[in-house]
Amino acid sequence: MMVTAIFLFVSHTANSQKFKVTLDAGHGGHDYGAVYHGHIEKNIALAVVLKVGRILEKNSGIDVVYTRKTDVFIDLIERANIANRADANIFVSIHCNANKNTAADGSETYVMGLSKNASNLEAAKRENEVITLEKDYKQKYEGYDPKSPESITGIILMGEEYLNNSITLAGKVQEQFLNVGRKSRGVKQAPYMVLHKAYMPRVLIEMGFISNPTEGARLDSEEGQQQIAESIANAIIAYKKENFGSGSDDDDKPSQKIETIKIDTTKKPTVKTPEVKKPETKPVVKPEPVSSGVATFKVQLSASGTKLDPVPSNFKGLNNISVANEGTLYKYMYGETTSYDDAKRLLSEAKSKGYTSAFVIAFKNGKKVSVQEALRQ
Repeated sequence: MMVTAIFLFVSHTANSQKFKVTLDAGHGGHDYGAVYHGHIEKNIALAVVLKVGRILEKNSGIDVVYTRKTDVFIDLIERANIANRADANIFVSIHCNANKNTAADGSETYVMGLSKNASNLEAAKRENEVITLEKDYKQKYEGYDPKSPESITGIILMGEEYLNNSITLAGKVQEQFLNVGRKSRGVKQAPYMVLHKAYMPRVLIEMGFISNPTEGARLDSEEGQQQIAESIANAIIAYKKENFGSGSDDDDKPSQKIETIKIDTTKKPTVKTPEVKKPETKPVVKPEPVSSGVATFKVQLSASGTKLDPVPSNFKGLNNISVANEGTLYKYMYGETTSYDDAKRLLSEAKSKGYTSAFVIAFKNGKKVSVQEALRQ
């Protein structure tokens, strides 16, 4: 009896060290999703999810959980429950976009949140209507009506502590799409029901517009799906490495695509003094270094493929802007402090200036770490 107990403990400890990813293929079964030009969203989403899963499963440090691996219908709330029961580290839901304007193209990744943007709300409303195919959906979703604007804006953001990491993951997905020459429509917020009940960092990826004849054909091709799958897997592994560390070098190279991605850490801003400095116009300030092991916090304002001078006129009057170059992206950060409370104050100031998607990031010993790790010191 004692031997069995010890074995179970060791086994659980080993599994708990793995990074768990829940992959969700949108729609399925009698829910076809968007259908244009002979292309069917549920089939494309499933094909890409299985490809992403096969890539990630080559990494011994990652466990993959699927909400569906076949053409079946799964309730939206059950998709989140699958991730919750697995105690997943992240939830990634994969879809195809659609628009009456068949010229619309490009990818975009959503995080859970309220939005006043009409196109964002319309996209969420379209995806959320799938709940009407579920039995007793009004009771199950507490009276939610996907056709009611009041019901959509009434969705409360659950677990706001996951928002920052969700934005980070979403940004990495869009960065990888840019790296392979795909158009990025950016990271957005919208009240998606499939994300609402997942209690972890979670994103919904719109891979491209199935309604666009050219992009739809690309989405429905083996080559196009493989490229998208590698980009998504690449982003997930980059997120894991940044927030949870990595295993051996071999573990982090599930494909040639991933092996060739290099993040230039030499250009990241160095860690500086604890207090927030007076107005600066240079991208990197060089004060006395803080003590080794002390975490510092900054506010990331935005990430863009466009290089901007870090002067107040380019950042709505904000001073002390620093820049980090990662691949094809320039990340713009505001302020610096060793106090998390001060960081939250800086975040509020940034949001009051219009940077509504800004979030706090942390550095330790000159390297970026998760906010959670910085707070554990």
